[in-house]
Amino acid sequence: MLIQYEPIYKTELGALFCADSLEFMRRLPNDSVDLVVTSPPYALHFKKEYGNASQREYIAWLLPFAREIKRIIKPTGSFVLNIGGAWQPGSPIRSLYHYRTLLALVDDIGFDLAQEFFWFNPAKMPAPAEWVNVRRIRVKDSVEYIFWLVKDPMANADNRRVLQPYSEDMKRLIKRGVKQTVRPSGHVINGSFASDKGGSIPSNLIQCGNNESNSSYITNSKQLGSRVHPARFPAELPRFFIEFLTNPGDSVLDPFAGSNTTGYVAEGLKRKWTGVEIRSDYAVESRLRFETPPEVKSSTQGQSLLPFDVVRQGGR
Repeated sequence: MLIQYEPIYKTELGALFCADSLEFMRRLPNDSVDLVVTSPPYALHFKKEYGNASQREYIAWLLPFAREIKRIIKPTGSFVLNIGGAWQPGSPIRSLYHYRTLLALVDDIGFDLAQEFFWFNPAKMPAPAEWVNVRRIRVKDSVEYIFWLVKDPMANADNRRVLQPYSEDMKRLIKRGVKQTVRPSGHVINGSFASDKGGSIPSNLIQCGNNESNSSYITNSKQLGSRVHPARFPAELPRFFIEFLTNPGDSVLDPFAGSNTTGYVAEGLKRKWTGVEIRSDYAVESRLRFETPPEVKSSTQGQSLLPFDVVRQGGR
């Protein structure tokens, strides 16, 4: 890759860079990345410490990044975008910015929408408090959107790589078999329905919390007195899409890496990865995901357990 930046740190399979990801991606060759999976700052009404564009500005802010992503992913590659919904300021009315963003990605940039996914986070706090907790005229918003975008409708994907365990009912059907029948809907159920195909095909609803409490990143951050990133990507989201849409050895890029959950998951799944984070504090401290917690280090009798080299830049 035509990159002149020095990474903050490197692992066996990847590297984390502190840079403007738009400028960074402009240095990458065409058709060079298998998967871009990311969660940019959402267009929330209240400004967050990590920076976020307003609802009115969001599409204009995101599209230059999307153009570069479309250029650098392979024809067989995918772009997976996690984007949260928002409320209109001062009103119990939902914003449509995420739908407008999707339309712009398709109409203006030229992506195809392969499929939409929904992330159900049961641990999400009730919000906005005014409408949910105080006036009680809305319910808790616990779903976020994930758009799977492609250049080619036949981009690399295989749901056999993300099969889930069968339910107990399905296990019983497989054991005893089923006779051919016609459902009221008109669907024909034949004997092959109850054959063991290795697992259940997952739906486009992904359920996982975003409340990690005992990872190396959290443990090391507490030991060092560092502030934990306020909007961490749950590991299950990149894990699902990396397994579903890539093969071992493929390349994964997260241009809004934050605490670098994507890179950490990709490393464990034997994919090459690149993370880009513009804030130096987030970039440097994301290495804590790959470090052994201090209490474990003390019992290794001086053996190095770090799978990467930390590159110190500018006195960091």
